[in-house]
Amino acid sequence: MIANQIFLADSIQWMLKDAPEKFADVIFADPPYNLQLKKDLWRPNMTQVDAVTDAWDQFDSFAEYDEFTREWLTAARRVMKDDATIWVSGTYHNIFRVGRIMQDLGFWLLNTVTWFKRNAMPNFRGTRLKNDVEFVIWAKKSESSRYTFNHHLMKQFNDGKQLGSVWDIPACGGAERLKDANGRKLHSTQKPEELLKRVILASSNPGDVVFDPFLGTGTTAAVAKYLNRGWCGVEKERIYFDAAQARIDAVQPLPMDHPLMQPAAPSRPPRIPFQKLLAAGYLQPGQVLYSKDEKHKAVIQKDGNLRANGYVGSIHQVGAQLKNTPSCNGWTHWYYEDQDTGDRQPIDQLRHRFRDTHHV
Repeated sequence: MIANQIFLADSIQWMLKDAPEKFADVIFADPPYNLQLKKDLWRPNMTQVDAVTDAWDQFDSFAEYDEFTREWLTAARRVMKDDATIWVSGTYHNIFRVGRIMQDLGFWLLNTVTWFKRNAMPNFRGTRLKNDVEFVIWAKKSESSRYTFNHHLMKQFNDGKQLGSVWDIPACGGAERLKDANGRKLHSTQKPEELLKRVILASSNPGDVVFDPFLGTGTTAAVAKYLNRGWCGVEKERIYFDAAQARIDAVQPLPMDHPLMQPAAPSRPPRIPFQKLLAAGYLQPGQVLYSKDEKHKAVIQKDGNLRANGYVGSIHQVGAQLKNTPSCNGWTHWYYEDQDTGDRQPIDQLRHRFRDTHHV
């Protein structure tokens, strides 16, 4: 068993040779960014910026970085279950190269999250825009793969509404930021726990195994343990490995009766009466609707009823009468004609448009 362990090793070699195949339900990877920094960075007060200058982030060329990226992503595919997903974090320096290679290898991109860091370091020279975003690609193993997405659970991060792909999360700092003996950042790209909390809750369930091939100071594993997921990681630097192990050991998982451990019940969307579409101007009295099978036409009345073949009633009642069935879902049965394109679309599309426009 490799769950709930971290390994001091080269990540690519470990995934290719030592790890069992298809053990991971979710991968979060924060690979080297290849920032290409050529010289030290200084603040206006002449204090040096603690930037990413580590040897593990240095590559001689884009070609070398691309080959490294291709190798680790290929190895990651080996350890992913068929219905697993992978999240890859990066900046503008590398994320576009990573995305192309992921697609070349057969991954199917689901989303690109824009992580907005309101407390990001400014551009001290004023030579370009402040760089206050990073990106996280979310992908499944192939186009045909099934995957986990806890849509309703994620609404808690957006006031009960569907969560979008722009996440406002401060960069890691304060007591959460691990420091060395001299009080400096232990790891230059430590990720905030809130970012991993969203990633893990969105794409896994309790008991699933979350794997991080570039574990660093252990954020992924610590949050996975806290959320009652299995965890596994690889780190090749002893200083980070030791810090990660101590951090993970100190984590106490949430009790299983905690709300975050319970599946979010799907909430039924608010009911939209057909009359509201008329009042909002989406449809007009006197307008003709067409049945899905194109056998019948109905005329919209001022009171929101339909008239067709001598029948008058709601969209559901008239549909059922014409079909000679006990019931009918009028939202999917009746089609309107788009005046711009001439195409016919189900009136249910107008209902969804009304909800989105009026935020209901």
